[in-house]
Amino acid sequence: MANALLFRWQAMDKSGAMVQGAFFCHNQQEVMERMLAKGLTPLTLSSGKRYRAKEWQWQQKIALFRQLATLLKAGLTLSASLHLLGEEHQHPGWQALLSQLQTSVAEGIPFSTALAMWPEVFPPLFPALMSVGEVTGRIETCCQQLASQQERQQRLQKKVAKALRYPLFILLLALMVSVGMLVFVLPEFISVYQAFDAPLPAFTAGVVALAEWLQEYGLTLLIAAGILGFGWRWQTQRSSGWQRREQRWLLGLPLMGKLYQGGLLSRIFMTLALTQQAGLTLLQGLQAVEKTLVPLLWREAIQQLQRHIASGHPLHQALKQHPLFNPLCYQLIKVGEESGSLDNMLARLGNMHEEMTNDLADNLAAATEPLMMVITGVLVGALVIAMYLPIFNLGNAMG
Repeated sequence: MANALLFRWQAMDKSGAMVQGAFFCHNQQEVMERMLAKGLTPLTLSSGKRYRAKEWQWQQKIALFRQLATLLKAGLTLSASLHLLGEEHQHPGWQALLSQLQTSVAEGIPFSTALAMWPEVFPPLFPALMSVGEVTGRIETCCQQLASQQERQQRLQKKVAKALRYPLFILLLALMVSVGMLVFVLPEFISVYQAFDAPLPAFTAGVVALAEWLQEYGLTLLIAAGILGFGWRWQTQRSSGWQRREQRWLLGLPLMGKLYQGGLLSRIFMTLALTQQAGLTLLQGLQAVEKTLVPLLWREAIQQLQRHIASGHPLHQALKQHPLFNPLCYQLIKVGEESGSLDNMLARLGNMHEEMTNDLADNLAAATEPLMMVITGVLVGALVIAMYLPIFNLGNAMG
């Protein structure tokens, strides 16, 4: 359903009652045809609205599959469950989407195929697991496992993002305060000192020179930094070499690199464990993992693992030779393959990396708080000293 638009409508049914709803269609004519096919008399029709991928929130997806699992376990059919969830949903976009899915399922289209028609909403892992559920007759179990895995993954991603964002925000705030004092506050103090015709201390004179330089070239420096950042991002998007270089640089950062690596490893092994428990082969699980990863460096690593397994070699050999995976991955996967409990070892690896990443995130927050306070204190303290240091010489100047 690429390029489909959301149309909201009001109509009158065969009994004369007023009803309203929403459809995803490509134009108004298609909406009219669908309404007439349902026996509805159109009254009002809104203009189409395009939905972006970011508007389909993860919390809503997780809640959808968790509720779907509950209804299926209660004995409702898949079509009836989708219809009920669509009627009760408050979001018009989800109402239209669930209505579309329910119509597809009622027409005999497999649920996994119906989900695959909406790649901007449901990642490849969703239809892959639903396909396994359809084959095994355990769709409700697959829905529950998928909801739990996605919830843990999103919680971990938020914690990692928060741990990385906090120190950067504090550092940026300290720099903004320092620049503001240099450009706006310090010149006022200097004008008072100059009225006494007294020489400024060397430290204050140096800070004044820095303030004058920022006043003269600050805007140019800011524009140059913006152009440099935009150029870096543009070059990264169009060049795979720059993407690999940026991602290797992230991995090399102290503490933050481990946090970044741990979050990705946790996602990879949790997804692999979920696909193994659902009945997918290891190669199919790696293909699903590849489609859920954004960093190019990690997608290429998963592709290498796929080629290695397709050639008939065990997974632990490929992990041992790859620098992105730590020795713990190799050791536990080897034990799992040799003992026939690969799914358990994958789940254990996912849990271990999740716990390690949570601990690193907590340690990062605990370590950066005093460090950011020291940096802020040094910056602001140096400016305060520079402003008040000439006061000690004012007595001699007045004398």
